[in-house]
Amino acid sequence: MSKDNRTAWEKDRDHVIHPYANFHNFKNEGSTIFTRAKGHFIEDIDGNQYLDGMAGLWCVNIGHGNEELAETIGQQAKNLAYFNTFENSSSVPAAELAAKLAKLAPGSLNHTFFGTGGSVANDTAIRLAHYYFNLKGMPKKKKILSRELGYHGSTYLAHTLTGIKITHYGFDLAPDLVHYLSAPYIYRNGNGMNEQEFCDFLMEEMEQKILEIGPENIAAFIAEPILGAGGVIVPPKGYQKRSWELCKRYEILYISDEVVTAFGRLGHMITSFDLFDIEPDILVLAKGISSGYVPLGATMVSDDIHDVISIPKKENPSLTHGFTYSGHPLACAAGLKNIEILEREGFCEHVKTWGPYFEEQLKTLSDYEIVGDVRGSHYMMCLELVKDKSTKAMFDFDLNISKRVYQHCKKRGLMMRPITPLCVFSPPLTFDKEAIDQTVAIVRESLEATISELKNEELLSTV
Repeated sequence: MSKDNRTAWEKDRDHVIHPYANFHNFKNEGSTIFTRAKGHFIEDIDGNQYLDGMAGLWCVNIGHGNEELAETIGQQAKNLAYFNTFENSSSVPAAELAAKLAKLAPGSLNHTFFGTGGSVANDTAIRLAHYYFNLKGMPKKKKILSRELGYHGSTYLAHTLTGIKITHYGFDLAPDLVHYLSAPYIYRNGNGMNEQEFCDFLMEEMEQKILEIGPENIAAFIAEPILGAGGVIVPPKGYQKRSWELCKRYEILYISDEVVTAFGRLGHMITSFDLFDIEPDILVLAKGISSGYVPLGATMVSDDIHDVISIPKKENPSLTHGFTYSGHPLACAAGLKNIEILEREGFCEHVKTWGPYFEEQLKTLSDYEIVGDVRGSHYMMCLELVKDKSTKAMFDFDLNISKRVYQHCKKRGLMMRPITPLCVFSPPLTFDKEAIDQTVAIVRESLEATISELKNEELLSTV
């Protein structure tokens, strides 16, 4: 590391608080500092190049360094970088993007509130759900149904929606607001049931929870179509439609959190209706909406919700919810151009073509003794690592097994996301056969190196 690079590394270590920083080893390890990227490759400050196996963080869908999008951002910055969108102000990009989203979204989801990312968009979804029922004269409808292992963000309210318990340690949650249902995680929660039986079990549990809390007290159910950060968990067939039908039966709003799944990752721009045959009351978008080039999120609501919340109130005719950067002109211009590129370049068709191949090739890794499960869909995949395949026994948490595989992958030129005990893959949608084959080859070598390491340390049986 050169002197200048070392200085940058030290400044980062000493002054930047990183999301999910592991303070056990951060002072010694510090960060890998990246300086440039193109397509599905990224380069660090020392000139090392890597395949980006996680699209930044589920989001760089059109790939890095897209010059057309960069030029659009630059031109918008020259024309109008920012003006607030409070009350009677707006911009052409905000208007055009909201209209485009209305065309893409299912049903009557015709109205968009813009923010800066998924956490803010989910906070907005809950605030609007509560506001809607207040205005309808149903102020008791406040509780939210979420799921264990669901991930919905890191702001105070979104963190409470998140059902990944390890993230709650040491933090406070909004008290008595969210009730968590079992994760639709057949590998761990199936208890020998087949897919249909497991779906029946989950629906029975959900209905019993609704009746226990009282539907008159429940505002909404929030769900990712496929759970992301909680383990790339694909619910059993029919789960999304049946849970949506339960919500309709008990007048509970259905919030579809498509922060990860939208804009091509599963081969569709919006998956709620196209893949799962549901029309949510509220749709939450972020990440791939701008391919991560500029922070942007969106909360879309149905005509029914908008008709209620847009009625002027005598006490206060304004919707007193908003952010400095709501409808940011530059962010909206980036989102609009990003969607144009996704559609024009046929990214959804590309993912439909190569997604099954990616799944098939990753599943060839199932033969390794520490690979308990390979799951996911298209460009959203995961390996779950176990100490014993027959019992599904997990490695000790302190071992950080997926971080070991990650380190071996990194040495070989691949960045993937380690979430102990998971190895998560969510590459840019530019990934082609060559990138997929290279990724799987590197992961194969890294698994073999990790297994050898564990056996040498007597942490894995040699029998």
